[in-house]
Amino acid sequence: MASIAAAAETQAIPDTIGQRMQPCMACHGAEGRATTQGYFPRIAGKPAGYLFNQLVAFRDGRRRNPTMAYFVDLMSDDYLREIARYFASLQLPYAPPPRSSATAAQLARGEALARDGDRALDVPACTRCHGAALTGALPAIPGLLGLPREYLQLQFGSWRVGVRHALAPDCMGRIVARLSAQDIADLAAWLAAQPVPHDAAPAAQPERPLPLPCGSDPPR
Repeated sequence: MASIAAAAETQAIPDTIGQRMQPCMACHGAEGRATTQGYFPRIAGKPAGYLFNQLVAFRDGRRRNPTMAYFVDLMSDDYLREIARYFASLQLPYAPPPRSSATAAQLARGEALARDGDRALDVPACTRCHGAALTGALPAIPGLLGLPREYLQLQFGSWRVGVRHALAPDCMGRIVARLSAQDIADLAAWLAAQPVPHDAAPAAQPERPLPLPCGSDPPR
């Protein structure tokens, strides 16, 4: 009996945040790096404030995903913050982007929207909020590189049709509503085709003021 107890103690699984997050890897990939399936985003290295906001949005119904809602339904804000800090701390290498099937014209339009915006549509450049390198900004603005094209297009489209919502004022909802479906496809294609820079950490903070007030990143 003593040997059985000793063996059980040896095989005991440590109760660490990393061990408790293992179920997340089934969809989000090893260590939250994302997978080759295009609808699951990378969560490793995202700003903790952004990850926390998204976990709360799934719990409170502003974002809709049955699996995510099931996991976080009974979790407290404190535990969601612990989860967010854990994944934010994982600064891991990114794989090269896949070869894009978009045309040169589509990629050019996507790059123009990302870097310059569209004054006629009153759409600011993505770089205005998400950083010059598009790797995000603290405390709560995510990077846009290293994400699957399908995931980006789905999220932009969800905002455009009102399925996804952020804290009011919902700046992304306002911006995406001004874009056409083709603009969204072109922007997603260009972003997904960009390599992630070696230093992919979020910028210290975005340029202030932001082009639009954002409830998920209030002024400080």
